[in-house]
Amino acid sequence: MTEKITQLHKIESSKSDFIVFAETLSYETNHALEFIDITEPVREFVSRSDVKYGQLTVSSDHTTAAVIVNENEPLLINDMARILARFAPTGDYYEHNDFSIRTTNMTSAESANAHAHCQHLLLGGSESLPIHNGVLRLGRWQSIFFVELDHARPRSIYLQAIGVKGSDQE
Repeated sequence: MTEKITQLHKIESSKSDFIVFAETLSYETNHALEFIDITEPVREFVSRSDVKYGQLTVSSDHTTAAVIVNENEPLLINDMARILARFAPTGDYYEHNDFSIRTTNMTSAESANAHAHCQHLLLGGSESLPIHNGVLRLGRWQSIFFVELDHARPRSIYLQAIGVKGSDQE
């Protein structure tokens, strides 16, 4: 797994303490139903953002990869992967995968990935989390995961922190 961070923008107003800060995390995933713990890079992003009190959005740029908050315990991760595979098995028939009838959103490298889109229904594409006193608020056992539902490939996650920026006089 390779991580790359790209700073997109930081918007500040001299008339306000409001700030918007955004970056993109890039990963090379290895396989379907891979749970990548991105908690530390996200915490580091929040620290760089200068947001003292506000909201963080963590969003997948893909419809076959998800973002979730859950416990990072290996056996639980195995259980979650098994449930997702049971909910939408790879080998089932999906009209989306029937390229003899499908005509919309087709590419030359189209893959039969309807199972991943259906698994995404259970998980969702983003999470919104509070930033309090400059720190990402997560519970004791909570971790942020990027979940690959399709196959190994380059992926990206958009991070955006908005809120009131901190000051050195506090």
